[in-house]
Amino acid sequence: MTPSARVQAAIELLDAIIASARDGGPAADTLIARYFKERRYAGSRDRRAVRDHVYDAIRRVAERPESGRAAMIGIAHERPEIAALFDGSVHAPAPIEPSETGAEPGIIPAWIAPLLAAPVEQDALLGRAPVDLRVNRLRGALEDALPLLPDAMPVPGVSDALRLPEGAPVEKSEPWQRGLVEVQDAGSQLIAIACEARPGQTVIDLCAGAGGKTLALAAAMEGKGTLIAADTIRSRLARLSPRAERAGATFIQTLLLDQGHEARALESLHGRADAVLVDAPCSGTGTWRRNPEARWRLTPARLDRLVQEQARILDFAAPLLAPGGALVYATCALTDREGRGQVETFLQRHDGWIADAIDLPLGRAHGPGWLLTPGHDGTDGFYFARLRRGP
Repeated sequence: MTPSARVQAAIELLDAIIASARDGGPAADTLIARYFKERRYAGSRDRRAVRDHVYDAIRRVAERPESGRAAMIGIAHERPEIAALFDGSVHAPAPIEPSETGAEPGIIPAWIAPLLAAPVEQDALLGRAPVDLRVNRLRGALEDALPLLPDAMPVPGVSDALRLPEGAPVEKSEPWQRGLVEVQDAGSQLIAIACEARPGQTVIDLCAGAGGKTLALAAAMEGKGTLIAADTIRSRLARLSPRAERAGATFIQTLLLDQGHEARALESLHGRADAVLVDAPCSGTGTWRRNPEARWRLTPARLDRLVQEQARILDFAAPLLAPGGALVYATCALTDREGRGQVETFLQRHDGWIADAIDLPLGRAHGPGWLLTPGHDGTDGFYFARLRRGP
């Protein structure tokens, strides 16, 4: 592909990503993979260059742009070498008209900026994210992993965390293939630590997804006890089984829940759990550095639905706890409606519950819970709280 053709390819992909964000379709990475699967002629350098153009455009624009061309023209106005590629040649974008202004730059969509927790450093929300690993104690220790990953550095304050540069090919490495490490953001690891899971306990990961935090809980439990990974989406839970096998965490049980009728399937577990993790569906505002297009998907109406769903999940999670048990509520979101406000309203609805004080090496107290942000802590953004059921 010529340099101009690469820009045109980026425009076509951005058009597809904009439409998908508007209509709730596949993520950008999925669309990019499909695009190049249908275009085998594109070499590795072509794919890398087009992908860089696409993500440069996504990161630059806070509000969903009108078109892929508008997004790329915005870059062209700032970078003369890109503007020169709008030359109208074969497979190239048409020349830029004097009236074409391009998409406006921005970090935070205007409507959501006032809703972010006050301590959030907004300029850091789109920084490049490193690759964080969790050393799996069921397979070995930090000292076993470090010699096998010469570019990795320990993350201060997170006992089993290692950090690699952005884009490191972890899944081709020996320690990943034998289950010694898992890819997991250091902030996500701290949420699992906050659950205080112990060997022999009964622990439920209620929104387990593909099981990243479930596997961290399994390691903390040393493979002993009852650990249940529950979710409403079968395909997500299916991805946990091979991961658990590789990690040596085959004692994990999975439970498929019926959306809207979860309480029925969970009734036999009422009053039995020592810890329940609710890693709730959320806006994903804390993961924009990994998924910058998520800004284009979020709307006020969607945020309203997410807040309602979070409250509903918390309400059917609460009865699962034994007296003295801990309900850990977590989101990878940085809006106060999904974090501090959600926890405060739960405590108002449910008598006999208190918020535990949390004291971790990274993050800071925020209301009844704990806040992690990319700018302050170098992790993805999270809000979580540990809620204790009274005797």
